[in-house]
Amino acid sequence: MANLPLSAKDHSLKKVRRSGFQWSKLRRYSGTYLFLLPYILFMLAFGLGPGIYALLISFADFSSGVPRYFAAGAKNYLTVFKDQRFGFTFNNIGEFLLISVPVGIAVVVLLALLLHMQPGRVASTLRTLFFIPGAAAGPAVVLLIIFMLTPSVSPFGFLLKSLGLDSFNAIITPGSLAFIFLIMGFFVGAGMWIAIQYGALEGISSEVLEAATMDGCNEWQKALYIKLPLIQPYIIYQFILIFAGNVQLFVEPQLLGNQTYIKANVPLVWSPNQLAYSFAFDLGNFGASAALALVMLVIGLGASYLMVRWTGFFKIDD
Repeated sequence: MANLPLSAKDHSLKKVRRSGFQWSKLRRYSGTYLFLLPYILFMLAFGLGPGIYALLISFADFSSGVPRYFAAGAKNYLTVFKDQRFGFTFNNIGEFLLISVPVGIAVVVLLALLLHMQPGRVASTLRTLFFIPGAAAGPAVVLLIIFMLTPSVSPFGFLLKSLGLDSFNAIITPGSLAFIFLIMGFFVGAGMWIAIQYGALEGISSEVLEAATMDGCNEWQKALYIKLPLIQPYIIYQFILIFAGNVQLFVEPQLLGNQTYIKANVPLVWSPNQLAYSFAFDLGNFGASAALALVMLVIGLGASYLMVRWTGFFKIDD
């Protein structure tokens, strides 16, 4: 290196320093990369991989019983859009989202605020009680709803009969399904979200709340003008996940449908996920099923993107 020109020496030294810096940086963050590795592998195996495969078979033709890739073109997407059940199922899920998302968020945030107003043993006990129902899975909740809304066996049967609801089918109707599914979803998921929102409230600086008290704010004023704005990112996060989860509704209408022993007054295909299931396993058209799944994916991603852009959820404050 002694015989090299000065500019070549500088270039070589810079190259050595850059490689040393990169190696040092890699060693410094090796633990971070190691913790990220399982998530990345699972995301590739169960998220990105199936998504790419669904995109592939959405253009495949299954008329011969085996997939002929890219033979169908856009036929599967046209089949989905022309199906008379497409508009019906998306209208149902749209009504369900309009009810479940705002009501679910509003009630959860209200309960979290009420608990935060009364700290102590009572709040801790109620948080635990709210969280316990989350241990019940969707099918178990469906069975519980059937039991509670069947007047002949329900502990509230006398009340249901006094309202003129003398049978299960008098309560479970196509018009009431969105509200029934709202009750099921809230029963299962509210406790977790109450704990999350309560944790967000606990993270608010006590000095800020004390200053508001000294300025004459009561508890409700602090909740409205101090607490709600500060936990807004958590509310947005809840919106995104509840929207993504509710648009995928499948288990509840499937178990309540006419194809089960329950014989409830529920359409055979009520939600888009059920329609995708019908395409795949009733009609054997896996290409149309994959196309519908991708349509739902685009809707979910689009709604999340618009919400993030509108609220600046990932914006870093200066």
